[in-house]
Amino acid sequence: MDRRAHQAAIRFGLGPRPDQPLPDDPIAWLDAQLDAPDRPPPPPQGMERPPEIADGYRIWRELDAAGQPGPGQRNPIEENFQAEARAALAWRIDTDAPYRERLVEFWANHFTVSKRAGYPVSTVLGPYLRQAIRPHVTGRFAEMLLAVERHPAMLGYLDQNASVGPNSAWGRRSGRGLNENLAREILELHTLSPAAGYSQQDVTEFARLLTGWGYERNREPFGTLFRAANHEPGEKRLLGRAWPEGPEASEAALRFLADHPATHRHLALKLVRHFVADDPPAEAVARIESVLRDTDGDLKAVARALPRLDSAWAAPLSKLRAPQDYVTAAFRACGASGDAMARPAYGAGFTLNQPWCSAPQPNGWPDTAAAWLGPEPVMQRLDWAFDTAGRFARLDPMAVLETALGPLAGEETRQAVRRAGSPREGLALLFASAEFQRR
Repeated sequence: MDRRAHQAAIRFGLGPRPDQPLPDDPIAWLDAQLDAPDRPPPPPQGMERPPEIADGYRIWRELDAAGQPGPGQRNPIEENFQAEARAALAWRIDTDAPYRERLVEFWANHFTVSKRAGYPVSTVLGPYLRQAIRPHVTGRFAEMLLAVERHPAMLGYLDQNASVGPNSAWGRRSGRGLNENLAREILELHTLSPAAGYSQQDVTEFARLLTGWGYERNREPFGTLFRAANHEPGEKRLLGRAWPEGPEASEAALRFLADHPATHRHLALKLVRHFVADDPPAEAVARIESVLRDTDGDLKAVARALPRLDSAWAAPLSKLRAPQDYVTAAFRACGASGDAMARPAYGAGFTLNQPWCSAPQPNGWPDTAAAWLGPEPVMQRLDWAFDTAGRFARLDPMAVLETALGPLAGEETRQAVRRAGSPREGLALLFASAEFQRR
């Protein structure tokens, strides 16, 4: 089998499965996933349809009225969150469109919303991924940016309901003022990055511009809304440009930021770091930046360009798999079903310090090996590898090796797995090997 076929399934996918033949033409295989309609995960087990925003807020309101559950009592919010998480993790194990799922993962991390924000943010994380991220991974960046920044999950995560124009009708009556969280993170993390050289005054002006946008969580209709009484009147100046008052100006400003050259550079750097190398090659970054610029932020064109980078194939297995990708790859290599492994995958997120949708900060999970390679994380991976090998001790370790790595497995790893004293030991050595840890 061509090394590139395995490399494509590992670097751009979630790892091979024995029941999904590797492609004869890796580039065509990746392109086909981008051309096909998105297939979101099935509804969580026991649900007829995926939960909507209103479902999450109703659960939160009911729990809020009843009082927080005590130890050992049912927590409907936690049950809902775990059901969403297990459905998403199961889909990653089963999917035959792993490149698309990697793109969903990348953009969800770029636009991090975290369960650590507590209630009611955690009740709408599933709808956030389905509504603001998944539909746009092969669309235009500007449309994703608008969908994300106006979604109740992001508005709640970054406290936008607390941002009131000081000179607005409500601001004058209440004495409340700006909250700059959303404005700051859009500029710093989602678009320009600090390398663009914007000022604190730009952050404040952008926060003034965004006032009025918020979300309703207490009554029907739940969701995003614009409160004119909270909007700061008058002209604002962002990056040297004048912006009028009103809700239309915030959309225009977001589109302006989406198409800014600094945003293109920032996104290109992150994409190449994620898919190619911790130290992104300058020529690869320049190429992706040019695609973003020349296509008005067409993310499908970007996703097609990434596997066409020479550097994407120059050094196989050069990136460390983050914990959740590592877990997914192990279950896929063993041919496990997502339904059977959803709970173990969810638990592994805590064991390996990357629980689903629970990044500690708005900048998301780190994307370099240094963040995941301390002595304790390495020991946690080794322990997990041995425990997980016990689940699949009936399998032939060499067959799993051929599925998982094929010609990318080094002779030392092959010998170690072949000479292992038991199937469990052989699988543990495979999962702990340097080759399997990387993509």
